[in-house]
Amino acid sequence: MLSKKARKFISLTLSLAIVIFMFVGCSSQTQKQTDNNQGKVNAGKLSGKIEVDGSSTVFPITEAMAEEFQKMHKDVKITVGVSGTGGGFKRFTKGETDISDASRPIKDKEAKIAQENGIKYKQIKIAYDGISVLVNPQNDWVDNLTVEELKKIWEPNSKVKTWKDIRPEWPDKEIKLYGPGTDSGTFDYFTEEIIGESGKIRTDFTASEDDNVLVQGIAGDKYALGYFGYAYYVENKDVLKIVPINGVKPTTETIEKGEYTPLSRPLFIYVSQDSFNNKEQVREFVKFYLKNARDIVPETGYVPLKQEVYDKQLEELLSGK
Repeated sequence: MLSKKARKFISLTLSLAIVIFMFVGCSSQTQKQTDNNQGKVNAGKLSGKIEVDGSSTVFPITEAMAEEFQKMHKDVKITVGVSGTGGGFKRFTKGETDISDASRPIKDKEAKIAQENGIKYKQIKIAYDGISVLVNPQNDWVDNLTVEELKKIWEPNSKVKTWKDIRPEWPDKEIKLYGPGTDSGTFDYFTEEIIGESGKIRTDFTASEDDNVLVQGIAGDKYALGYFGYAYYVENKDVLKIVPINGVKPTTETIEKGEYTPLSRPLFIYVSQDSFNNKEQVREFVKFYLKNARDIVPETGYVPLKQEVYDKQLEELLSGK
């Protein structure tokens, strides 16, 4: 039988062993949490940065998505730039951004730069837009324009200087023109569909990649005319007047049904494959984007796709196709 002194020694030894075991376990758990933090996820908590740039047309959608996502994940910082589709692709193809907003498909020369820099990506269709032609609300003479008249106004070396040059019964007042800059996907699409060649246009107009600048210009001049994405009209209906083209006014219904031609078009985001695979915050944001597009896209003034289209794109992303 053990003496009282021996029993006391064994009890102290066991207690010390338990303390050491608990300390080692806690250290192991702390290290595990540290490792997880480096991998952006800790017990379901997301953190890190997401860099987005590109189309001012797509900006309202991505900004709305970012705001909703950050309500759930307050430690994720999402920066959304508006350098235009072309400007966004310049950064994206160099690997400077995780996601590029685009109001047109990537061009062959841009795709080549991405390939040369080892940037692999996935194109995701997110919504439909109808490029809208706008005038000042005080304009009481324009109730429709034809595609031919738009071309006459905007073509290189255009002879149109006044409204009277379009139709003789209209005012003999100078037209002040506003439109997206050359880095804009809207500029590319409009010139291709209206002029017949991408990038060809008259040069004497106020250009900006920021559609809010165009809104302010048209809203402040009775004789102004310009064009940009439908959502910016929806957001500024009180200071803008929309012009039907070939007798069709852009609305959610005419855009969705393809009746508003030729200025209806799809909108995209381009996702870096490396960012999607290796940054948990980017992967979760893109998943959130596609799962919630049907609800959020209409709130921004654009037309959503059918849910099965979003689901299929997400499935392809996750499967690595």
